[in-house]
Amino acid sequence: MTENLQDLSAQWGVSVETSTVHQDAYVWDNTLPWSREAKPDIRVKHLSRMKKAGHDVLSLTLGGDRTSLSEAIHKIAHERAYYQSHDDKFVLVDSVADIKRAKKENKLAIVFHFQGTNPIESNVEMVDVYYRLGIRHMLMAYNLRNPVGDGCKERKDSGLSHLGVSLVQEMNRVGMVVDCSHTGYNTTMDVMDVSTSPVVFSHSNPKALNDHPRNILDDQIKKCASTGGVVGVNGVGIFLGNNDSSTENQIRHVDYLVQMIGANHVGFGNDHIYAPEETSPSAWNPPAPGDVPWSEISYTQPEQMPHFTEALLRKGYSDSDVCNILGGNWMRIAEQVWK
Repeated sequence: MTENLQDLSAQWGVSVETSTVHQDAYVWDNTLPWSREAKPDIRVKHLSRMKKAGHDVLSLTLGGDRTSLSEAIHKIAHERAYYQSHDDKFVLVDSVADIKRAKKENKLAIVFHFQGTNPIESNVEMVDVYYRLGIRHMLMAYNLRNPVGDGCKERKDSGLSHLGVSLVQEMNRVGMVVDCSHTGYNTTMDVMDVSTSPVVFSHSNPKALNDHPRNILDDQIKKCASTGGVVGVNGVGIFLGNNDSSTENQIRHVDYLVQMIGANHVGFGNDHIYAPEETSPSAWNPPAPGDVPWSEISYTQPEQMPHFTEALLRKGYSDSDVCNILGGNWMRIAEQVWK
């Protein structure tokens, strides 16, 4: 970015010092739902907001456990065509070098992922195909059971299946990041035993701060870090606690993780809902006790990201630690795992 720091400070509502750190960092949101996008005006508006707030890299959900192989391929083809035809604003990412080029050219770097493994339709050979089409991380199960393992809202939690073991091994071989958000406790622990590459929770919060089925226990967090992985803090109010998606509440979760596993293992996966009018509950996402109605859930907004930077600096975090949390840790994972 070449904008004047004074202008950025005024635009973002933060100090010049904060603006310097925020501008220099690779700001990477590792979860942005995109699989139900239907209105181009919403797409343009939301991505523009992300870029204006200083984001450099976005990982878009292009499918998951509700998505068939055929649907996933068609969706990927549609999205690839869109970003390739708008290369004045976006860089469709194949490599870490593409991310660096995007920042240098002041463009948004676009990464793809799946929230669930059903798009492989029990064929691990599809991992290589999807990787070549741009899918860079895939979570194991979306809330409920699939052939790979159990989700975090399933009635029972039986752990990783034989197919799941083969899938994790193939993801390691190909270079696709193994993601355990939305996945059941025993399945995640099995995954982290099997994987020889860093495992991530792209958008999960500590259960110790808010006892919700979507959040994860301290031993999951510690084991993730022991693989070299990263936990991305989620910006959904009901996961953060008290349906409060304020900067202060989200930074509370970040700080809890940092105190436990260090600043090199924490990131952001805000899970913004960019078009809530197009999103609704489903059998794949049953509400948990105490959840507010779907239409009343609060979400972190893109414009909060510079304020996350300022809040961390005010807590005494070093510039380098803040840059790692904002996106440097996701960059490290990409450098270690992608092939």
